[in-house]
Order: sequence, then C-alpha cells, then structure tokens
Amino acid sequence: MRRGTDRAHAAPAAPPQIGVAAVVQILIVDDHPLFREALRGAVTAVLDGAEVEEADGVDAACRVLERQRNLDLVLLDLGMPGVAGFEGMIALRSRFPRVPVVIVSGHEDPRVMREAIRLGAAGFVPKSIERPVLAEALRAVLNGEVYMPAGTPAAPAGEARGEGIAARLAELTPQQLRVLQMIRQGLLNKQIAHELGIGETTVKAHVSEVLRKLKVVSRTQAVIETAKLDLSALERIAGGRERPDA
Repeated sequence: MRRGTDRAHAAPAAPPQIGVAAVVQILIVDDHPLFREALRGAVTAVLDGAEVEEADGVDAACRVLERQRNLDLVLLDLGMPGVAGFEGMIALRSRFPRVPVVIVSGHEDPRVMREAIRLGAAGFVPKSIERPVLAEALRAVLNGEVYMPAGTPAAPAGEARGEGIAARLAELTPQQLRVLQMIRQGLLNKQIAHELGIGETTVKAHVSEVLRKLKVVSRTQAVIETAKLDLSALERIAGGRERPDA
C-alpha cells in the first residue's frame, strides 16, 4: 500500500504532471457543482490531457459507467444525499468491480480511511489535499496501487481483527443484495421468486450465498445483523442492471 509523502520531509516538488501513454478517463462523483469544478481543475492540472466526466450522485454515476466502459478511475465523495456511509461505494464496486474507486472526502478520521480501503476503495484522499499530493495519489492508483494519506496510523489490533457487516455486504452481488432486501421485508422464497422473476431453486441458492457471505446461520440473524443499515439505496442501484445475475 502506498502511503502519501510526508510533506515535512519531501524534496521540492517538480511540476505535478503525470506522464501517461494513453488518455486517462476519470469520473468525479459529488453533489456539489463547485467542488466538482474545483476537483476537475485539479485533476486536469496534474493529469495532462485527462478526460473528466461528472455525476451529481451514485445513480448518475452508474449511468455514466454503463455508457462509458473505458473509464479508468472514479473519484467519489462519501457524503451525498440518498446514500449513507459507504453504501455508494459498495454499490459502485458491486456493479463495476473493474473500475477503481478513490474516496475524496472531508472526513479525515483514520478509522473512516481504513474502513474505506477495507471495503474495496483504491485510495482515500482528503478534500483539503494539495495538488502535488493529489498527483502522487492518482499516479499510485493508476499504477494499480492502493493510496493512503501520509501519517495514517495502522489499525489497532481489535479493529484489524474485526470484520464489520459493511465489509461482508461488499461481497454480495446486486442480485444477492435484492434478495437480502426482500428477506428484511419478511418475504418467503416463493414470494422473492415471483418478485424477481426467477425460480425458487435459484432464490434458495442466493439465500445460501447471502448467509454464507454475511457469516450468519439463519435469515433471522441476517436481518438482525443488517438492521442498522439502510439497504434501500443499494437495492435500488443494484436494480439498474438490464439483466439481473439470476
């Protein structure tokens, strides 16, 4: 994992251009137009010739990603209307697992940063980041590395051992997220099959996978484990696929 340069001990930075052989395509996802504009300016300043798309929310981001399959990177804000916590990132990672997602957030709590990486983010950069550091972060992620800000402390032993329910939810496919949402609504397998237009045997297989990935032994335990999470946004976004993974 790449840690950001310690600015206090760094040598004077050269102009923060990142040389790339091909045009880099980046999607900025944030509900504030002024911040999108500022981040676009910063990205194009450090990535010569970069093509930048914008989206004002996760739904809009999904539409862009469906339309443009060659995007290299998503820069995603955490705090947007309609999604809570890491739900937006989990939804994007579930539907578009090949596209790396970097969290750009005003939250600078190390626990938030570590959780983002644990859930599959390719990096975490604070909104207060300086352009030379942004250049370093983008270079690292585009080279297949995971980026964390300099000085981010390692996880305490207890946190490192614990695997939160959100991390387990990140392993579910969009169809499994739909099934979990219906389990939480109290629907039986036959009812779920009718709602999704699939066979009851297929539903049973999905339920088994949901329980296995959540590391629970019953539907009731799955409901209890996810009771504090709002899965409606995930289920709605997962529903955007033209053909469910039945």
